[in-house]
Amino acid sequence: MSDARWIEIETDLENALGHFEKSLALFEMGGFDKAGLQGYQAEMALMHALQSAHTSLENGLLRILELLGEERPIGRNWHADLIRRIAMDLPERRPAILSPSLAEAADETRRFRHRATHNYDAFDSVDLEPTIRASQILVENLRSEITQFKELIDPD
Repeated sequence: MSDARWIEIETDLENALGHFEKSLALFEMGGFDKAGLQGYQAEMALMHALQSAHTSLENGLLRILELLGEERPIGRNWHADLIRRIAMDLPERRPAILSPSLAEAADETRRFRHRATHNYDAFDSVDLEPTIRASQILVENLRSEITQFKELIDPD
């Protein structure tokens, strides 16, 4: 029988995917160049959606580490360390949780969250291309990679 903690893990990851999908839709809607409140609303909505997406992803990944009995990263760079670690195959302990390419996409959304959190006033939709591309990669591949990992470590 599958560990019941997957319920919360899968909820976090589905929330992440929902936020990433809505981020992509918000980006397509545009409006970032509009004056006044309309432009501000478009910028803030997209930034918040991307931040929420990555935070939900991170929460799901931390829950996976907890499920495995693996300590979470600590220290000033723990967010980046988490992404690096989940892409690592740890022989005798566990396979990689995400492929290197998916971890790279997750790292891009992490970097965006850091930039947005520390510098809201420097938003420029032109600079979003890598983050939007990374979000698309996550939407297309996260569910299947997590399912593959789950089947490896916790088959039904």
